[in-house]
Amino acid sequence: MDRMAFSTPPIIRRPPLPLPPPPSPPLLICLLSFLLFNLHPVTTATTATAGSIRLGIILKPTLDVPIFQEAPSFPNSETCGPDKIHVAMTLDSNYLRGTIAAVLSILQHSTCPESIEFHFLWSRFEPLVFSSIKSTFPYLNFKVYRFETQRVRGKISKSVRQALDQPLNYARIYLADIIPSDVKRVIYLDSDLVVVDDIAKLWEVELDNKVVAAPEYCHANFTKYFTDVFWSDSNLTQTFSGRKPCYFNTGVMVVDVEKWRNGGYREKVEEWMSVQKQKRIYQLGSLPPFLLVLAGDIKGVDHRWNQHGLGGDNVEGKCRSLHPGPISLLHWSGKGKPWLRLDSRKPCTVDHLWAPYDLHRSATQHLEE
Repeated sequence: MDRMAFSTPPIIRRPPLPLPPPPSPPLLICLLSFLLFNLHPVTTATTATAGSIRLGIILKPTLDVPIFQEAPSFPNSETCGPDKIHVAMTLDSNYLRGTIAAVLSILQHSTCPESIEFHFLWSRFEPLVFSSIKSTFPYLNFKVYRFETQRVRGKISKSVRQALDQPLNYARIYLADIIPSDVKRVIYLDSDLVVVDDIAKLWEVELDNKVVAAPEYCHANFTKYFTDVFWSDSNLTQTFSGRKPCYFNTGVMVVDVEKWRNGGYREKVEEWMSVQKQKRIYQLGSLPPFLLVLAGDIKGVDHRWNQHGLGGDNVEGKCRSLHPGPISLLHWSGKGKPWLRLDSRKPCTVDHLWAPYDLHRSATQHLEE
């Protein structure tokens, strides 16, 4: 593995907490969750808040939703003020294990974890997913929002990997339309990452009047993100006129959602998605339309905030090593996900950096053994 330097002291693994008593029958839990959600419906504009539902149970595993050990609580330091840090992520059963690990890593390394408010976007009613979040993080400050998938179903074009074609992968385009208008800035994060530094440092970056801040990678071959059809059309390539476009990963972004709303950036991204439906100008899901609109016009952030590509490429997902230098965030973008590779007992070396944040019950039992 290449050398690396985390910005925080080495991770101390806490002793695993005692496992809970046997859960109630799953049918009863489903009925309870259903009734509670009818009392507190989740809509596009309104939310189910962390205080709306208190479930002190650990769910029995189902085919779709794993079971997790309860995370320890993380209190604020005495230096924390009243200001909130807003973090947005998508939420579904397929990536729930990654989401749980990401949330734990953020809280564990934060100076002011109680000041972080999570905004979860989901595309379908999954009461067991909601209950898993509540039982794993009983005191988490979070809200859940419904993302209406019909907004993008007719706009999505087939990409190189099926996971990239899921409507929820496009929810970040509509983030500013979904979260409350009083939220002016948000950190958007993918579910296949862990944070090993205080997220307040990323929150406090200056956007310098830009709508997005993210690590830029100007050494990457930018041309590969678009097809020959795009590069051979001078009318299309004109979009980069006056800009020096560089690749950036949309899985880690600080977004001025007020500027996004007022500047019509959602419509700009949608326009390129419409072009893609007529001419195949890119191959890679929701990333290229972001690049077409924003590449060369964002605020660059230190590379330590997105050590990306740890999941390998989008086709085979082969193992990759770390880039040298300090690291604040590890991102398993690409096909290979650490929980899947660990479960298969064929992990990559970097996957062991994700494992300490895995609260999946089978993982904690394995550690006990």
